[in-house]
Amino acid sequence: MLVRGDMRLRIRRRRGLSLIELVVVISILSLLMTAVAVYAVGIGRDTKVSIAKNELESIGQALDSYFTLTGRYPESFQPLVDRRILKRLPVDPWGNPFSYRLVNGTPTIGSLGADGLVGGEGDAADLSTP
Repeated sequence: MLVRGDMRLRIRRRRGLSLIELVVVISILSLLMTAVAVYAVGIGRDTKVSIAKNELESIGQALDSYFTLTGRYPESFQPLVDRRILKRLPVDPWGNPFSYRLVNGTPTIGSLGADGLVGGEGDAADLSTP
């Protein structure tokens, strides 16, 4: 036979979570947050590479517009800004200026990637137009 005082004691004990249950829940949540963070960082890197490729294409179109107007390609990006074909000197998504070379009348535009150094892999790989 249960006494009324024993019943209250049992109810009080089951109201909260034990320390072990809390540790398990916090561990699971931290693992999930870590997985989401790693995934989100990877998406950000891929996005910057895509943006850089699109900007290379846009700069190429700006160079073609300049060629149509003048009959030649410029020696640098500055004439594109002076003629208001570009709003400003182009910078890649990592904050580095795009490179520009004119070899035998053919323009080549490039980005050194996330690391800003020649070579690299993944988001640090160099990008350029043919």
